[in-house]
Amino acid sequence: MEVTAYSIDAADGAFAKTTITRRDPGPTEVYIDIKYAGICHSDIHTARGEWGEVLYPLVPGHEIAGVISRVGDDVTKFRVGDRVGVGCFVDSCRECGECRDGFEQFCERRETIWTYNCLGRDGLPTAGGYSRGITVEQDYVVRIPDAIPLESAAPLLCAGITTYSPLKRWGAGPGKRVGVVGVGGLGHMAVQIAAAMGAEVTGLGRSLAKRDDAIRMGATDYVSTTDADMMKRLRDTFDLIVTTVSDGLDLHLLISLLKPRGVLVDVGLPQHPATLALGRLISGNKVLTGSNIGGIRETQEALDFCAQHGIGAWVEVIDGERITSAYDDVVASKVRYRYVIDTATFD
Repeated sequence: MEVTAYSIDAADGAFAKTTITRRDPGPTEVYIDIKYAGICHSDIHTARGEWGEVLYPLVPGHEIAGVISRVGDDVTKFRVGDRVGVGCFVDSCRECGECRDGFEQFCERRETIWTYNCLGRDGLPTAGGYSRGITVEQDYVVRIPDAIPLESAAPLLCAGITTYSPLKRWGAGPGKRVGVVGVGGLGHMAVQIAAAMGAEVTGLGRSLAKRDDAIRMGATDYVSTTDADMMKRLRDTFDLIVTTVSDGLDLHLLISLLKPRGVLVDVGLPQHPATLALGRLISGNKVLTGSNIGGIRETQEALDFCAQHGIGAWVEVIDGERITSAYDDVVASKVRYRYVIDTATFD
């Protein structure tokens, strides 16, 4: 079937309205009428050719929220009318240890099929959420609880799970002090989720411009990393720090803020190699690690957690014609805090 979408044809190009073909749902597939699609910074890196080969023309988008309008004959998990989401991948081998354990993003056979900029099982490039609809295997679709508005739910499919997963893994909760570096698209979710888990949360940024917002999100404090005196006072105070920034990362500074046995988790995918004196880790039994999205089961868990605690992304809803300028705004840190595209504006 033909659906309206927005695509980009070159790294230095602009988004334009186009038409793409979606397959009819197979026996175990569902067709989703996409209502909203979040703009993730990884969309920008990919579209602008900053992460390697791009399959142009590209339709990005892996923060997808919509409603099922068609189901295959053998679908058992969903029905027409269900509110659902699709995240960063739409298939995997389903048989390897990682897939069976719920970590489909790490498929041992390298058969994870990403939502866009990837070759699907039919050999054709996948197209993401900047479109009016998408066909997906039921096992790679998650249910969006009624308590979360669809526009606020869309960013949870990447920004939400990307921060929920390491916070859960490394024990954010009562009695723990958590720092969040960079209160942007990812960071504003980390603040909300860590606070809901019961942790004492401090936002860290280069300036204090987002202090009031961070406090409203649940942080107990917000400090500037350029304040040398404050950084000295915060040495050895955090159990866990999640950094969401992709450049200008001072690892030695952040490691100094950790308690002994503290953990620094990077989810921001820095674009440049980092230099690290390993003694800074060894001297305090500290951990430097990364985290990459989450599997289907954990993504559903994250959505349910957010619904239970009244958490949603803080969004600015835009129309399709604003996608190109929105990319520039995201890079310039002008968005508060996630742009979400209303696909009804495509018609």
